[in-house]
Amino acid sequence: MTDRRFFRTIIAIEVLSEEQIPEGMELDSVVREARDGAYSMRPLKHEVQSLSGRQAANALRKQGSDPMFFRLTKGGNDE
Repeated sequence: MTDRRFFRTIIAIEVLSEEQIPEGMELDSVVREARDGAYSMRPLKHEVQSLSGRQAANALRKQGSDPMFFRLTKGGNDE
């Protein structure tokens, strides 16, 4: 098992708009529109969880990524 630690951060925001935000709109586009355009936004939650190598490998797979992103095996060990 790796000695490295990893972090899972969940950031929730509330966005108000005059029209529905299109499904699939990239998050950076939503934030840009809130900062410079017609959306109003406020943060609601910032949660950080520490993950072991095994947990990080599982979280990467859940995102559709691969444990190799952090140079981990599928079991969470250093490659």
